[in-house]
Amino acid sequence: MARLISKSSKKVGAPPGTLQYVGNKEAVKTRISIMDYHQKDFREREVEHIEDCFPFRSTPTVTWLNIDGLHEVDIIDAVGTFYDVHPLVLEDILHTNQRPKLEVFDDYLFIVVRMLSFDEIESKIVSEQVSLVLGENYVISFQELEGDVLDPLRERIRTGKGRIRDLGTDYLTYAILDVVIDNYYIILEKMGEKIEGFEEELMFEPKQNLLQDIYALKREILFLRKSVWPLREAVSAIEKSESRLISKKTRPFLRDLYDHTIQVIDTVETSRDLLGGMLDLYLSSVSNKMNEVMKVLTIIATIFIPLTFIAGVYGMNFQYIPELGWHWGYFIILGIMLVVAMVMILYFKRKKWL
Repeated sequence: MARLISKSSKKVGAPPGTLQYVGNKEAVKTRISIMDYHQKDFREREVEHIEDCFPFRSTPTVTWLNIDGLHEVDIIDAVGTFYDVHPLVLEDILHTNQRPKLEVFDDYLFIVVRMLSFDEIESKIVSEQVSLVLGENYVISFQELEGDVLDPLRERIRTGKGRIRDLGTDYLTYAILDVVIDNYYIILEKMGEKIEGFEEELMFEPKQNLLQDIYALKREILFLRKSVWPLREAVSAIEKSESRLISKKTRPFLRDLYDHTIQVIDTVETSRDLLGGMLDLYLSSVSNKMNEVMKVLTIIATIFIPLTFIAGVYGMNFQYIPELGWHWGYFIILGIMLVVAMVMILYFKRKKWL
C-alpha cells in the first residue's frame, strides 16, 4: 500500500524549488557516464566530477549524459545551473514519486517515466524514476539507482546498429522510452504466467493461501497501472508537441510508441479483470463448499429428527407404556427407525438433494 500512495512528508513546508532528495538513499557513490556520438564517431567514458561533462555541450554531436544516484544534491544542482534547468524541474528530479509526465520549455523538454523490473524472489514489481532532459544536442537521464534496462540501447549505440547514430537527440529520447516500455511486456508476461497458475489451482483444489496470493498480485497490477496510465498521456503529448526539438522523422516512431503504451494498458486492464474474477470465483468456491457441508449436516439432522422423536417417546418414564412389555419390542422399534431413515434417504435422492 505504501507504494500506491506517495509519501512526501520530507518536503512539507519547504519553499518551491528546494533541492531535497526524497527517496531511498544509497551508500554508493553517484555514477556519471557519457556517450557522445555521431554517424562515424563514438566516445564513451565515466567521469569523477560533473564539470568534466560540461565541454560536451558545445559539440555538434549527440551527447547522452547519464547520472546514477540522486542523493548527492550538489551534482544535480551543478547540472541544473550549467544547463539552465528550472529549479522546479530539479525539484521534480529529486522527488522520486513523480507520475510520468511531460513539461515543455523553450530550450528543453522534461520527461518523467517509471522504469520497472520484476523481482522473482520477492514476486513484486521494483519501480525506479527516470527523469530525462532533452536539449538541442544532449539528453540527460537521472536515475535513482545504478543498473537499468538500457544496456541493449547502449550496445546499439556502440556498434552503430540501426538508425540510432544517424538521428538526433529526439530519437535517442524515443529509444530510451521504447526500451523502458518494452520491458513492461516482460513484467506482463511473468504476471500472465502467475495468473494462469492461479486459474489451474482454482479449477482443482484452491488452497487457503491462494486468496493472499491473488490479492498480492492484484496490488502489483494496480501499481503497474498507476505507472502506465499517465505514461500514455506523456507519450501522446511528446508526439503532438510543437517543440522544435521533435523532428518530423521521429514523430512516426513516437506514434508507434503510443500504440505500445495502449497495448500495455489493455493487457493491464485485462489482467486486472481476470484477477477480480478470480477473487469472485475463489469466494464462490469457498461459499459452495460451505453450502455443501451445511447441506450434508442439515440432511443428517433431518434424518435424526424422527428417530430422536421415537427414541424420546420410549425414553419417557411413564409406568404404563404397552410396547415396553413386548418381547421383541426393542428390535421392532429399531427396525421402524431404520425403515424411517431409509425412506427419508430415498426421498432425498429422488429430490436430488443427495
